Amino acid sequence: MNIRHSLFIAAFFCIVGFGPFSILSDIFSGRTNTAPQGSSDWIDQETRVIHSEADNLDTQVLKLSLTAYVNARQQGKDSREILTIVDYSKPSTERRLWVVDLRSNKVLFNTWVSHGRNSGDLNSTSFSNDARSLKSSIGVFETAEAYEGHNGYSLRVQGLERGFNDHAYAREVVFHGADYANPDVAKELGRLGRSWGCFAVGRDVAEELINTIKNRTVVVAYYPDQRWLKHSAYLNSSQV
Repeated sequence: MNIRHSLFIAAFFCIVGFGPFSILSDIFSGRTNTAPQGSSDWIDQETRVIHSEADNLDTQVLKLSLTAYVNARQQGKDSREILTIVDYSKPSTERRLWVVDLRSNKVLFNTWVSHGRNSGDLNSTSFSNDARSLKSSIGVFETAEAYEGHNGYSLRVQGLERGFNDHAYAREVVFHGADYANPDVAKELGRLGRSWGCFAVGRDVAEELINTIKNRTVVVAYYPDQRWLKHSAYLNSSQV
């Protein structure tokens, strides 16, 4: 068999997806997870791949967020395979927000995000679903529509967990840009400025981030709250 014939056969197998050449095709295209989407093996493989790109994202938080994503997706709460993770167990001086494209296994954003004024100072320790609490909410959300508001370009979210965040839309807990949500403020104050419960990010990333995650993508706001970890329907891996 000459070289021309060998290359033809290799190309054929890459196209139809057979044999070892399909694996090479997946590697070059970024699709390295061969497990069925949503399975335990898929979650394990996604965790390894994503963590290799974002080593400041705790693996247990990532795995839990992927489990929540799968359960939300099974309910039709995702349209574009985009997952946003906020880890409120980290101080506001750290980049504790990640946006992950689960089609390409790429981390699109890793940036700073504020918490609510009454949730804590440097660290957030208290959360609420109540109106006028000025606290952040934890749990699983679905993004809704973008709009122009008093904080500029903003993004509404629907809380999916009763008792934890299902008042978020009515509370106007949104993603928006803010001057106080940047690392220069953190250096000056020893923490980010705080919102009234919104996911406030730096103005330099707000518009692009909002356009990336708007219109039915999943957001997981994590904190090791035992009541949430125990009772959330989205964190039960047996549903996956």
